[in-house]
Amino acid sequence: MSTFHPLRVTAVERLTDDSVALSFAVPPELRPLYGYAPGQHIALRRHRPGADTLTASSEARRTYSLCAPARAEPSELRIGIRGVEGGDFSSYAVKELRPGDLVDVLPPTGRFVLQPRPGRFAAVVGGSGITPVLSIASTLLEREPEARFCLVRSDRSTASTMFLDEVADLKDRCPDRFQLVTALSREEQQSGLPSGRLDERRLSGLLPSLLPVADVDGWYLCGPLGLVEEASRALRGLGVPRARIHQEIFHVTEAPPAPAATRGDAGGSRSASLTANLDGRSGCWPMDDGESVLETVLRHRADAPFACKGGVCGTCRVRLVSGEVRMKVNYALEPDELEAGYVLACQSRPVTEAVEVDFDG
Repeated sequence: MSTFHPLRVTAVERLTDDSVALSFAVPPELRPLYGYAPGQHIALRRHRPGADTLTASSEARRTYSLCAPARAEPSELRIGIRGVEGGDFSSYAVKELRPGDLVDVLPPTGRFVLQPRPGRFAAVVGGSGITPVLSIASTLLEREPEARFCLVRSDRSTASTMFLDEVADLKDRCPDRFQLVTALSREEQQSGLPSGRLDERRLSGLLPSLLPVADVDGWYLCGPLGLVEEASRALRGLGVPRARIHQEIFHVTEAPPAPAATRGDAGGSRSASLTANLDGRSGCWPMDDGESVLETVLRHRADAPFACKGGVCGTCRVRLVSGEVRMKVNYALEPDELEAGYVLACQSRPVTEAVEVDFDG
């Protein structure tokens, strides 16, 4: 089971008025542990002021995507963070963190990944959704000369656009293999697309004019829930198979959908027992009424993996061994993961009287 390690902040670069790029030094002995694939993220943890001990309720955790080209043994990790109004961790990171500070960091994880290979790939991103895609595109074009990448990005304005220089540099280095299209929702451009949101209708007309949609080997959608859903619908309407569409949600502001049950659709049970395998050790505990699988495990095992607790990051993914659960929301798991029996511990509540999950599966 991966554990947090304190890493020292080496740089805090202002990207926009409300976003920064943070860099962390990785000691030589930890570099193999912190190797990452293009598109993966890391979880950061801070101890809330005033809390005497570090517990699940006294800490703030958030996941942030790595933005630099992937490395097997990195000497440095670089991430992008956009401040969110009322954000427990993002406000702290954007306003308070300074070079020299220590931050607890989990080793990289995540399945929103493109391993470099020949082919044609494309992404539709919004706002801070550029962060993992910047790593994906730069790694791909650096390592695979027979690959091409098309990036369609949406931002409010030029001033709010993260990693503007990095994307421009990538275009300069690979002018024949990297295609960039920018849409600004609140600012007119002298050239390029007219202002406005990238919705299903606009994308359905735009994407076929940019590249042969049917020949794209993989589509990567990242950003706010609304944009990702609109882009996914546009691609499906253009005949793109679901297996070629990969998505990662960064912000969820809409009301959650109706709960979805796994292995059953009965109402949640009033009392249940939970068996959980974590880091090679198994435990069995009664669940309190209304508790999620993650909440029950954290009462007994503080080392259970989690970050956002909102069904977005996928850090708490577990394999459902037996029993039935109901997930309140799911923005992290792909259909093939659900079919394989994976659920999000933070969103899963029991449907049967006994549930068993495997964090190591």
